Amino acid sequence: MGTVVRLLLVRHATTEALLAARFPVDEPLTDSGRAAAQRLARLSAPSALVAPERRTRETASALGLEGRVEPVLRDLDAGEWAGRRLDSVAPDEVTAWLTDPTFRPPGGEAIVDLVARIAWWLATVATAGVDTLAVTHPAVVRAVVLSALDAPGQSLWRLDVPPLSVTRLHHRGAWTLRSFGYDSPRLTP
Repeated sequence: MGTVVRLLLVRHATTEALLAARFPVDEPLTDSGRAAAQRLARLSAPSALVAPERRTRETASALGLEGRVEPVLRDLDAGEWAGRRLDSVAPDEVTAWLTDPTFRPPGGEAIVDLVARIAWWLATVATAGVDTLAVTHPAVVRAVVLSALDAPGQSLWRLDVPPLSVTRLHHRGAWTLRSFGYDSPRLTP
């Protein structure tokens, strides 16, 4: 048996976009989101990474993490939809976005592109062989799970990733999903 590599993913805390059902922009956490993150146990890992957006950096800070910004962990690009409420997008476009992993919002990123980006990143984490903690976005967490399970892209939106939820995986020849959702934030087997 080879070395086990552990990966812990923490979804960022609540923002106004989440509360208003808006496609996110680079925005801060709400006061309640920041407070919730501060109440969690302190996290650590040999390698701590943070997506580049403000909401993930603020979550990491509230958790007491000093992680390196990792651009690959950036959120799914909503393109021209960024900042708009979900109900302001044409219903047929929303349906296409939720069901067709090749659909791109105007100027945005398709689910298949996100999953390919994250599959590449997962391979680099496995190759590095270092336990890693990453503070990132719900779409990225979903893409990690799809990659680990070899699940189809149209399954992405079927996974619920609440604010500050923790997802654990380990790699020993292949990625295995250990736990998904609310969990005690510790990097242990």
